[in-house]
Formats: sequence, structure tokens, C-alpha cells
Amino acid sequence: MARPVPRITRDTNIEFIDERSGPRLVHYGTRFREVVLPRGTRVIHPNPPMEPLGNPLAAIRYALNHPIDADPLFAQLKPGMKLTIAMDDISLPLPMMVRPDLRETILTEILKLCGDYGVDDIHLIIATALHRRMTAAEIKRMVGNKIYNEYYPDRLYNHDAEDPDGIVELGVTERGERVRINRRCVESDLLIYLNINLVPMDGGHKSVTVGLTDYPSLKSHHNPHVMHQCHSYMDPRPEKSRLAKICDRMGKIVDQHMNVFHIETAVNNNMYGGPLQFLGKPEYEWNDFDRTKLQATNALLERMPEAARRKVFEQVPSPFGLIGVHAGKTEPVHAKILETCFAQYAVPVKGQADVVVCGIPFISPYNVNAPLNPLLIQVMALGYLFNMYRGVPLVRKGGALIIYHPCHEEFDRQFHPSYVEFYHRILAHGTNSYELEQYEESFARDPDYIQMYRKGNAYHGVHPFYMWYWGDAGRAHVGEVICVAPENERVPKQLGWKTARNFEMALDMAKDVVGKSDPDITMLKIPPILITDVEP
Repeated sequence: MARPVPRITRDTNIEFIDERSGPRLVHYGTRFREVVLPRGTRVIHPNPPMEPLGNPLAAIRYALNHPIDADPLFAQLKPGMKLTIAMDDISLPLPMMVRPDLRETILTEILKLCGDYGVDDIHLIIATALHRRMTAAEIKRMVGNKIYNEYYPDRLYNHDAEDPDGIVELGVTERGERVRINRRCVESDLLIYLNINLVPMDGGHKSVTVGLTDYPSLKSHHNPHVMHQCHSYMDPRPEKSRLAKICDRMGKIVDQHMNVFHIETAVNNNMYGGPLQFLGKPEYEWNDFDRTKLQATNALLERMPEAARRKVFEQVPSPFGLIGVHAGKTEPVHAKILETCFAQYAVPVKGQADVVVCGIPFISPYNVNAPLNPLLIQVMALGYLFNMYRGVPLVRKGGALIIYHPCHEEFDRQFHPSYVEFYHRILAHGTNSYELEQYEESFARDPDYIQMYRKGNAYHGVHPFYMWYWGDAGRAHVGEVICVAPENERVPKQLGWKTARNFEMALDMAKDVVGKSDPDITMLKIPPILITDVEP
């Protein structure tokens, strides 16, 4: 017999658990857990995917020919000019999208125009900043076989933030922030930046001033003094975000010295494809076949080793759909795309919660094709999930965050070598970022880490510090993080978290934290991505 439909306010995606409600699903890394929530628990579901644009190619062409506050792209192309096209790396979207990747589609249109207007001095640069270099196979999948075969590796390559001759300092802001940008981009007659927005914290001036810079420039904002105050960096307005203010100041210097044509896109939250499609629906919409698929999927995943489970998820690309594309001057383009992003991802919520419950999935922007190591588990909980809000945090000051993740102590030593040292040696000194910052420079200047970043596929040596700093706002706000059923209890302990064998024990611990016997409890159903518009 089908289960009764629980009570739900459908226009706001808010569900309240009652005696008829069944368990609710949470991600547990590469597996799932079902949680029986107390009566009255509020469950916040993502918005359904917005309908993609009916003719994406026509929308892209229109954006290029009708840009905002700029001449059409074709009018800026001239024979003999030096053109550079920079693009986001595979940290977005998550998981990787069904082919053709949106970057391939837009690049194809741009390169056709270049051919029509006699532009042949073209470089394609992946704006990795201090992220790892993308592999050849990853680049080919992103840009497509034709573009890859024509441009790689001489004219299609990863940004190198440690190339001694590859960075130009454009100036210093009135607050002393150094603006240092990739030399090829600076010396080009035109820089086109191709951006994908999965969440509103991407795009805008951040694209160039972060993606195409180096360590001395990133120090201006990737530090605990800025990150500690970065509440709600999902609200990227300069008046709300100190990080956005700094990027805007730096972006103004970029615009004084460079001709930048910005292309920004927004995609919907249609994350689950193929056999996992049912996971994109709330449980109250599941039919009996969906529940059977969940049981079968989880039973299969439980029998697999961790690496095989990861492979299952990595091999199912996401059918994200294009819901917005604009081109032209950086700031007005970004403002237009933000409207579309918030229309897809923002969910109105009234009132904060004493306790927030959330599962952590297998993927983050920094572990594509690698395990989610302990530092990335931390940044997912306190850097991303905590910050998925506008207005005020979903969890009250001093409240409890209950998370689900197995917390394996597993690192990819090709991609994350400096993470290992940070986790085992630096965290032994404590969890206070202001105290840990003294060790940052030694990691940033370590010649071995620099070599692995430049010649291998390693994140820059300083990158684990940034991951720790991203969690500072959450650490300062949340009274306690409680991890349910970790399979390696040393990981939460190293991160400064508490552990519980089951949800009931975690909830009892949370009640002690907030000092209430009947706390307000909210479950945040992520993924797919959502941003709570919290009204106190």
C-alpha cells in the first residue's frame, strides 16, 4: 500500500514531519542513510529544476551579438589581434555535466567567429589559480575532441601561478591588495572569460582576479582575517561580503588595464541523471519503484569497496540545463546571472533552527576524480553547507550541526600531497586559523610542493590552508558539529568535532549544546543545491 503523503507547504518547499511521514534520506559519502526525524522537524527541499532554454545555441549567439555595455563580440575581432579565452576549470559544475560540456558549446561558437574575422593568435587558458592542473583526458572531455586536437598543449593549457615570467602586476588597490594577473591575458588585445555559475559565489570580478592570479595576490582575501567574516558568501553583493568588496576593488584595476569580455552562464539543479534520477525528487513524490531502487542501490553500494562506489557516481554525468547566458561588461553581466541563479536555488525560509541536520555527499569542488579527504569534509560542512544562505544563517548562533559522513582518512597523494602534511602535522597545533596562519608561507614556498603543482597534478602547497580558512565563519558561529556514525572516529576528533553512534544520540547531544529539551530542528536536503533565504 502506498504511504500517505506528508503535510507540506509546496510553494515554499517546506515540509513538516508528522506521524505519517516516513524516514528521510541523507547522503553518507558514497552511500545513503535514512533518518527517522522527530515530529515537527522542518525539512527544506530544493526547488525543482527550472526548464532549460529551448534553444541554447540561439541564446548563446544572441548573448555574443547583443552584449551588455559592450560592443558585439564580432565587432571586437580583428586580423592580427592577440586573443585569449580563459575558462573555469572542472571544479564546476558538480558532478561533471553530460557532453557536450557547456564550455565546448560556447568555445565552438567563439572560435567560429574568430575564423570568420581572421583571428588566429588564440590561446585557451584554464583558470585554475592554485587548483590542480587538469589532466589531458579531463581537458579533452571539457572542450571536446576537435578543439583539444587543434589547440592542446601549446595553445590550450592550465594557468601556472608559479611561472616566474608568467605573471604581471597591474597595480595595488587603495587598501594595499596586489593585482597580479596571467601575462598572456594582460598582453592580449582582448580577454574573453567563459564562466559557469552553479552557485552565486562564482563569476563577476572573482573570475579573473582569483582564477588567473598567484599566491601574493590571493593572500589579499584568502586569509583568516577575511574568511572569518565571510558569513553568507552565497550573497555576493559587495555590501554583504568582504570577499566581494576586495574582488571588486581588484577588478576595477583589471578593467583599467585590460579589455575583458565576460560570458556568464547559469545552469539548473538537474544533478541526477540515469538510474539516480529519483534522488532529485523529494521522498513524498517517490513511488514504490523509486523506493525499491533506493534499497537496491544502497545494498549494492554497501557491498562495494570505496573506490568502486566513487566510480559509480563519477560515471553518471549530470544533465544540467542552461537557464541563462549573458555577455559583455563584467558587473552588469554578473548582476543578470545572479537573478537567474537565485531564481533557481533560493528557497524562502522563516526562522532559524537550533539544530540543522545534513548529509555530506561524495563530491566537492576540490575532489573531482579523487576521495573526499578529511579537510574537504570539513570545508563541505562548515564552508559550504553552513553558508548556503542569504540573510542570516539557517542555524542559530551557538546551535548544533548534525552531519552524516563516514569520515575516511583517505587522501589522493597525487592531487592533495600538502593536505596530508597539514592534516597530520599542522592540525596537531590546534584548529584556530589565526594561529595556524604562521605555517602558511612555508607551505606556499615549499619547492617540492611547487614542483608537484607545476609539473604534476597537485593542488598548490598552500591550498589546504584555504580550505581550513573557508570553515572559519561556520566554526565561529556553530556551537558544536556532531558527526553521526563515522567509520573512523579519529577524523572528527582531528577536526574538532563530536561523534555519535546514531541520530538519537546525536540529537541528545545537540539538546545539551543548545540548552533546550525540545529544540527547533531543520533538515537541509542537499544535494541538489539550494540556498536558504532566511527571514529571522
